[in-house]
Amino acid sequence: MPNCEPTAFRICVAPMMDWTDRHCRYFHRLLSSRARLYTEMVTSAALVRGNQFRLLEHSQQEHPLALQLGGSDPAELAQAARYGEQAGYDEINLNVGCPSDRVQSGRFGACLMREPALVGDCVKAMRDAVAVPVTVKCRIGVDDQDEYVDLQHFTERMLDAGVEVLAVHARKAWLQGLSPKENREIPPLDYQRVYRLKREFPQLVVVINGGITTVDQVREHLAQVDGVMLGRAAYHDPYLLARIESDLYGEALPSRDDVLRHMRPYVQAELGRGTALKHISRHLLGLYQGEPGARAFRRTISEGAHLPGAGWALIEQAMAPYPAVA
Repeated sequence: MPNCEPTAFRICVAPMMDWTDRHCRYFHRLLSSRARLYTEMVTSAALVRGNQFRLLEHSQQEHPLALQLGGSDPAELAQAARYGEQAGYDEINLNVGCPSDRVQSGRFGACLMREPALVGDCVKAMRDAVAVPVTVKCRIGVDDQDEYVDLQHFTERMLDAGVEVLAVHARKAWLQGLSPKENREIPPLDYQRVYRLKREFPQLVVVINGGITTVDQVREHLAQVDGVMLGRAAYHDPYLLARIESDLYGEALPSRDDVLRHMRPYVQAELGRGTALKHISRHLLGLYQGEPGARAFRRTISEGAHLPGAGWALIEQAMAPYPAVA
């Protein structure tokens, strides 16, 4: 049976397009040994018809690791889920929350919240195809579908399909008139609706997502739901992951320098494969967020990583002591 223990979902890093690639996930794993990491969304069509190795490539050090899929064809999603399981992913997650126009045109993402029966069919097909957990990430609502009863109905359909874990972005999605960026900020967050969902469906592992930026907020949410999913905060201030792990589990807090130096073998191996430094270093820019010298660290890497021959020496240069900067 799939492992859907609530403790396995206590801390998660959200799937984020153009951000949570394999280089980012390797870096995040060095900051947190327990956080559950998610890939960028991969469409089922791209996976079934495209280069599976390129789309599914990851390091063994990234686990526990989930593959997020986007799609609405049950048979196609089932095949994509099989590929994900065969590639070693610990979980297959279905995207029912992304509001972008491109996603809507493909009939997946947040627009699927209007079609809970279809989502249920997709989930059942995926669950029948794989042994690893199949989970769903959704919103609290979409457009004028803005009553708790709508989320309740959607959740009941998910449970009927066998879903045991639901990650809920506590903000409604507007599919017309707002950009994806605006959909991350408008309309306001409604954490209470997610808390209510957990109270009324105690058998469901509920993970809350949206606007979570501090250790204290993580603790407050974990008093109400099973897990917390961090998004942009974990990317722009990745050391937050280490602070959360230290606070929740009593782990010694690693220094930022030590974390970065543990990246060295990975960076050098990737450079040896022909990966350009800029593709890795862009994920490191927020490590010293809020610290003296943070701006100089970012500038050194940003200005040098794209140059021919850029390598680990640039990272060492960026780590050198800087005077405090505003």
